[in-house]
Amino acid sequence: MSELEKEIHKRRTFAIISHPDAGKTTLTEKLLLFGGAIHVAGAVKSNKIKKTATSDWMEIEKQRGISVATSVMGFEYDGYKINILDTPGHQDFAEDTYRTLTAVDSVIIVVDSAKGVEAQTRKLMEVCRMRHTPVMIFVNKMDRDGRDPFDLLDELEEELKIGVRPLSWPIDSGQRFKGVYNIFQEKLDLYTPSKQTVTESIGFKDINNPELENHIGEELAAKLREDIELIDGVYSELDLNTYLKGQVAPVFFGSALNNFGVKELLDCFVQIAPSPRPVEAIEREVNPEESNFTGFIFKIHANMDPNHRSCIAFVKICSGKFERNVNYKHVRLNRQLKFSSPTAFMAQKKETVDEAYAGDIVGLPDTGNFKIGDTLTSGEELHFKGLPSFSPEMFKYIENADPMKSKQLQKGIDQLMDEGVAQLFTNQFNGRKIIGTVGQLQFEVIQYRLLHEYGAQCRWEPVNLFKACWIESENKQQLEDFRKRKAQYMALDKDGRDVFLADSNYVLMMAQQDFKDIKFHFTSEF
Repeated sequence: MSELEKEIHKRRTFAIISHPDAGKTTLTEKLLLFGGAIHVAGAVKSNKIKKTATSDWMEIEKQRGISVATSVMGFEYDGYKINILDTPGHQDFAEDTYRTLTAVDSVIIVVDSAKGVEAQTRKLMEVCRMRHTPVMIFVNKMDRDGRDPFDLLDELEEELKIGVRPLSWPIDSGQRFKGVYNIFQEKLDLYTPSKQTVTESIGFKDINNPELENHIGEELAAKLREDIELIDGVYSELDLNTYLKGQVAPVFFGSALNNFGVKELLDCFVQIAPSPRPVEAIEREVNPEESNFTGFIFKIHANMDPNHRSCIAFVKICSGKFERNVNYKHVRLNRQLKFSSPTAFMAQKKETVDEAYAGDIVGLPDTGNFKIGDTLTSGEELHFKGLPSFSPEMFKYIENADPMKSKQLQKGIDQLMDEGVAQLFTNQFNGRKIIGTVGQLQFEVIQYRLLHEYGAQCRWEPVNLFKACWIESENKQQLEDFRKRKAQYMALDKDGRDVFLADSNYVLMMAQQDFKDIKFHFTSEF
């Protein structure tokens, strides 16, 4: 095995996804704790502890207690190099999460034991299914009264349309929660409610051994034996191939807040999760073990450091090895670029890296050269596909509230739009700027960040629109005619493409009927 192959096989790059409040950020914190990356886990909710979660470092995230931007963190554990992407759970930021899923090799879904599968989780699972991404499930908050574990498993299968196989099993729940039996490693993990320590575990191969009663009492021992027998009867043994194809999800139970069941999840994960996989480009399939470097930009973040007005472009390395101060080809601009200070992240703390391998995520300082979806290579013409922008559902005019600061506002809007937070359309009829988003909360985030990061004030004005669609046509005459007739509803997106802003479903349907040769697209990937 070459040095390159060894490095690549050590990599595990995954995203943690869930509905808001299922405990995703808390789980990320605990995983970092095991990786020795942080020493005391921060609480997301409590105001008593001034330390906030490592992955929520933007000012607005600390105030609201929610995650709005995907953060990237790497650490070493047990000889593996683990890259976690913590995604926003809030549906108003779904777009960021969809794009993140294109940059990972597997996914851990966090489910709240009391609430079961929620809407946002279903949507994200659809994206995983489209891409056949392997999935593991962590059922969280077992120390609170929740639903029956068997009912939860049925719901997971039904709602997420995926087979499941429990690899650990809870012993009671809520106030009476005693721990879990780890089926994967055949041991008993006993629980003592304490937030900062890991609890004891006892090797326990044979659960029919009468010793079990000494640890958890007669009643629970009898129930555990019954449950395990039922599991073995109902669910087939875990087959690694079906997991890697994304057809079966291993399930673990625990409580992230109390750091319980997390290590078991991590130990199993590093063993069975896939190392970096081949990535589809338009020209060909790119294999991670190829010696030439290739990668694509899946996220751009303005102002990682409020003292420097800089952007960082996150590149997912698809093949080969990335080196500092080496020239790489920027395919869209057709120029050579080299990077003197590429960084790897531990949430906001960053270190300069000299080299990185397929599967790693590296931040490149960006002065406006990058857009989401750009490809970097050692010289080959390649285009990676599948980084969609969805058609927005909410629209507002953005106006400058402080005439002295128009330059700052312009710069702020440009940088935030490049980040993919929202989409900007310029109306061709009156030249006004319209911001389109997937959710209401994004307007607040934009206004807040413009003020705090760029010193610019904006105000929103209502505009009544139903949908934005990108249009294209072979028929030049019809396109021209359409532009004339719909002049006041025509806009350009930030790449200068034609967008039709329909003000109602009826208008959109009529346009599609009257102009047969025009294609109306609802994502920017076409």
